[in-house]
Amino acid sequence: MARTQIPVQRGLRELGRNLNKARRRRRITVALMAERAQMSRTTLSKIEAGEPGVSMAHYASVMYVLGFIDELAAIGSAERDPTGMTLETEHLPERVRAAGQGQKA
Repeated sequence: MARTQIPVQRGLRELGRNLNKARRRRRITVALMAERAQMSRTTLSKIEAGEPGVSMAHYASVMYVLGFIDELAAIGSAERDPTGMTLETEHLPERVRAAGQGQKA
């Protein structure tokens, strides 16, 4: 497996810690969470440790059980992508012509 970049490792560890804390705030045991998310307790432990080899689907299942699936779905949306929106705005045309205008008959 390819080495994971350090910022990615940090992000996954933080996500894992956050999911662990969210599970514990809800007083959900590891066994119950694993059952609800349809995975083994080992896989859940890997997620909560932020291990990069776990599939995105498993992370999504845990987020769904905890009620965070909307946050996952919002990643990359225009509202959460100011850099992308700035770049898109810079490339918008200065004016827009009505259909049929500017064409020779």
